[in-house]
Amino acid sequence: MNTDLPIACTLTPDQLRQGREALLPGILTRAMGHERLGDGFRFHFTPADGLIPAIAAMIDAERLCCRFLRFTLTAEPGEGGLTLDVTGPAGTVEFLAGWVPAP
Repeated sequence: MNTDLPIACTLTPDQLRQGREALLPGILTRAMGHERLGDGFRFHFTPADGLIPAIAAMIDAERLCCRFLRFTLTAEPGEGGLTLDVTGPAGTVEFLAGWVPAP
């Protein structure tokens, strides 16, 4: 991972507001739960029609504006659950904390 990337989002507040549902904050509202990892968070999702493409589109968009983030999507066999790990360098947990839904 390139650790020289700044811990910052390059979107303006208006851009973030306009695209919120398709970006990380919007996808996280669909999570059934989460846990903190040492360098980020793991989010748990119940499979639903269109969820994997929505997560993939979000990852594609976030890679442009929050370039320091690492995304790992795991789909359990069959119709099992989905987990999304969002991690990064030091400072990532603090950056993401404002977007993480309350437990």
